[in-house]
Amino acid sequence: MNKQLKPLFSPWKIGNVEIKNRIVLCPMGGTSIFGWMEKHHFDKDAADFFMNLANNNVGLIIPGIAPLRNLMGNQWLYKAKGAFKDLKKYMVEFHKTGAKMFIQLTAGFGRSFSIPNGMVPLLKNKFLGKLVKPIFDIDRLCASPSELPSRWAEDVKCREITVKEIEEMVDAFAKTAKMCKDAGVDGVEIHAVHEGYLIDQFTTAYTNHRTDKYGGNFENRYRFATDIVKAIKAECGEDYPVSLRYSVESKTKGFCEGALPGEKYKEIGRTLAESEKAAKYLEEAGYDMLNADNGTYDAWYWAHPPMYMPYNCNLESVSHIRKFVNIPVVCAGRMEPFIAAQAIEKGEIDAMGVARQFLVDGEWVTKLVEDRIEDIKPCICCHNACLTMSHYKGVANMCAMEDSKHMSRCALNPMTMDGGKYDFKPAKYKKNIAIIGGGIGGMESAIVLTKRGHKVTIYEKTNDLGGIFIAAAAPSFKGKDKALIAWYKRQMKLMNIDIKFNTEITDINSLDADEIIVATGATPRKIKITGIEKSIEATAYLLGQEVGERIAVIGGGLSGCEIAYDLFLKGKKPVIVETLNDLMVSNGLSLANSSYLRDFFKTNKVPVYLESMCTEIKDKSIVIKNKSGEVKEIKADSVIMAVGYVPAPIAKKSKKIHIIGDANSVGNLRTVIWGAWDICTKI
Repeated sequence: MNKQLKPLFSPWKIGNVEIKNRIVLCPMGGTSIFGWMEKHHFDKDAADFFMNLANNNVGLIIPGIAPLRNLMGNQWLYKAKGAFKDLKKYMVEFHKTGAKMFIQLTAGFGRSFSIPNGMVPLLKNKFLGKLVKPIFDIDRLCASPSELPSRWAEDVKCREITVKEIEEMVDAFAKTAKMCKDAGVDGVEIHAVHEGYLIDQFTTAYTNHRTDKYGGNFENRYRFATDIVKAIKAECGEDYPVSLRYSVESKTKGFCEGALPGEKYKEIGRTLAESEKAAKYLEEAGYDMLNADNGTYDAWYWAHPPMYMPYNCNLESVSHIRKFVNIPVVCAGRMEPFIAAQAIEKGEIDAMGVARQFLVDGEWVTKLVEDRIEDIKPCICCHNACLTMSHYKGVANMCAMEDSKHMSRCALNPMTMDGGKYDFKPAKYKKNIAIIGGGIGGMESAIVLTKRGHKVTIYEKTNDLGGIFIAAAAPSFKGKDKALIAWYKRQMKLMNIDIKFNTEITDINSLDADEIIVATGATPRKIKITGIEKSIEATAYLLGQEVGERIAVIGGGLSGCEIAYDLFLKGKKPVIVETLNDLMVSNGLSLANSSYLRDFFKTNKVPVYLESMCTEIKDKSIVIKNKSGEVKEIKADSVIMAVGYVPAPIAKKSKKIHIIGDANSVGNLRTVIWGAWDICTKI
């Protein structure tokens, strides 16, 4: 182990519970030990996931939120006695690893509940809502401290929660915590004065307009949170540890509007000054640890940082608040091990919180211990499988039901929380397999096929591996993408995979192979615009083609927006032209990612022309026309086309020929990698 990392592997205590090291698995929605949306039960997929991490040197494991009531069916968790019976047996085996577990219990979501778009009518129509209430009580799921606009369906009002409902939940927290204690769980974590969830909404004045004992002054706004810990201590004893998921600062400018790193703004949520007082107050109420970062659902990118956010983005706030309490404080948010180790050694924080890196590579802590950092497969913060709740103008949460039911999957690792779907076995018949294309899909196929015992040869027409992902990884904020390409190249060498560089296959029948994987990617979509020959294709820009000072980006999807963001960071003056009514209209693109870019463009006054199309490209300008037929000419030294791609397979599918990735259907890394597994685990 690198000696600089030793502070990460020193023991510490939460109350009387000793943790063997300072690495904490932070909770993620979808990893609940009691299941997520379905009826409460002991979830074997989650249990297996945690056991693997416990065997790989994680000190403290905190499963994802366990709702006090089923999301579907409305049963109280403490009544699911069979689940706790199974949990008790599991904890005996779990503790043999030396790891500890705290179970996170949630009061719920309030206005932050990510309402599936198809369920918005249930909130708007009281009759429909009442009809489905026994199965899915969305009215209660969205109930908030006061009547508030939903974060996801802004034209929907969430009702005010009643005092009786609050008191029921306080009682349920105590009863459920006692069930956890009796099952051998080391502690519980309360979710949350954090991220704009229900209890957090009580604490902030912009979401709490109550005039009863749960609203108004500081003490009343924090009463729900303090009542909970007092009830748990009364039920479980003062020595039973209770952690609190906590946001130091809300980083929020208004409803559905967050503050960017380094931005000067007026905070409408919890300020750093209030947090100094609140952290101490919550400690005095009985909390034994703060598991901390920043943000709300209005500033979601602080709690779920995309690649645009700085590394260690919450460390400054969290280390500041550590000065005001005598209980341990964990910091999460793109934390880097070496920086975390330094902060721990200085006493600025007590432990490093990490979440989605565990989805990509469950052995990454062991690899740190064994000084094999280059073997760690990096999380690229794409949220393409673990947090696919997308939102854009006119649409609430457009997340596939399968993704809602099975959150915390991983775009880069299909085996994570997959229920055994992608478990693969050695091939019954060993074959010679040709892979055409050395992009991510081709390399992923080579890994899976080689592990199963096949002989693989990659044919790559260039002198490098990575395909179109080389261009995608080019911007300065894509450091982890570059690291991912490096990881794949290392795997190719470690597995001795045969690669034929500078070899373009034009005749697929010339290959001496039992089966063929076509991973040739896609080509840029061509659209008819007068003067199109004067434009630059997106990948050409990303690979280094020079552009002028004023750049028009045609296409406001994710690629176009990332290019505009990259241009702005380079000091250029981008303009975005998009035919749809919002930027990044894409199902499955996490709001944590898209909201950052939307807020960035708004804050930095990047011109965005929605519901507009480019009709002509001139030498120093473009002409656009909006939906009303109005024509406008915009100055532009360069024009970048980011209007999407079309598949470019070099052969048709057959029993022998398999087409994967963008060559089959243009998507993202998740569709590329999962699609490769769908085929390569069956050959």
